[in-house]
Amino acid sequence: MKTSALLLILGLMVTACNAPQNTVVSPTPTENNATVQPVQNQTKGKPIVVTTVAPVTNIVSNIAGDRVEVKGIIPEGTDSHTFEPRPSDADLLSKANLIIVNGLRLEAPTAKLAKTSKLKETNIYELGDNTINEAQWIYDFSFPKEQGDPNPHLWVNPKYAEAYAKLAAKQLTQLDPEGKEYYAKNLDNYLQRLNELDKVTREVVASIPAKNRKLLTYHDSWAYWAREYGFDVIGAIQPSDFKEPSAQDVAKFIDQIRKSGVPAIFGSEVYPSKVEEQIAREAKVKIANTADDELPGAGSANAIENTNPQHTYIGMMANNLRIIAENLGGNPQLVDKLNTTNVVGPTATATTTTY
Repeated sequence: MKTSALLLILGLMVTACNAPQNTVVSPTPTENNATVQPVQNQTKGKPIVVTTVAPVTNIVSNIAGDRVEVKGIIPEGTDSHTFEPRPSDADLLSKANLIIVNGLRLEAPTAKLAKTSKLKETNIYELGDNTINEAQWIYDFSFPKEQGDPNPHLWVNPKYAEAYAKLAAKQLTQLDPEGKEYYAKNLDNYLQRLNELDKVTREVVASIPAKNRKLLTYHDSWAYWAREYGFDVIGAIQPSDFKEPSAQDVAKFIDQIRKSGVPAIFGSEVYPSKVEEQIAREAKVKIANTADDELPGAGSANAIENTNPQHTYIGMMANNLRIIAENLGGNPQLVDKLNTTNVVGPTATATTTTY
């Protein structure tokens, strides 16, 4: 029976994964909005909330604090689109009181395993699907419309990170009504940090010459950020099948870069590639790596266990802003005013508003 159960889990795991600013609009309610059962009816002790990618895990943990045990399933530095859950993840998902995922079809294998492993009353809540509606989805270079999956990287846009934090607070309050005031306080403090990140982002963008506000990246994760802050994403090197581009594609990118006059292109820490180095070398531009789901600071692969005070979603975005400013002619020193630490936990610092 154990062998059959393992084979069943493994079988499930094999099946996988520039415009004006947008107002966050909640889409038509779906099964995502099912009422979360209060934790008193499910478990003893701290409720368990399972999350997926590190930025989502960190955002949720800043609201959950020490009232909830938050566990991220997808290790940092892993391709979240194709990550295959481990057999041990099925056990964790079966114990979860709430499962929070990014959604927009990002974590397909993990979401499928969650649906088969979770308790009947455990809600799987998709943040992205409850932040924007289908009319606001972006299809682009790595996520073409003909394949049906929209670009899921909403959290790279700090305004959408604010929406994620609010939605997480609502879900946690439904799960643990006695913690309502605690979650509300953490949310208020965290929104202050995210508001500071948004303001600094706009200052950094303003410091970059208008002709340089163009992004050619390896992985196509900056679409919603670019739409919010007035950048133009001119291309993504990685094809939609996540393989390396062809020689013909490489030649097109080199020609495109030369015509655009952009001084730098941006690789990905999660997708190291010799092709991007070749493109930068032949186009005679700089190259630097940004991150969309790997938090800065060496240490544990789990976003919760790392005690580095910079190992946060805001810390990741601060690093990205510095890298973009340094390579596109902006002022990276503007980022220094940001407080990148968590608002709760052992590395938290006091929240102060400087604007």
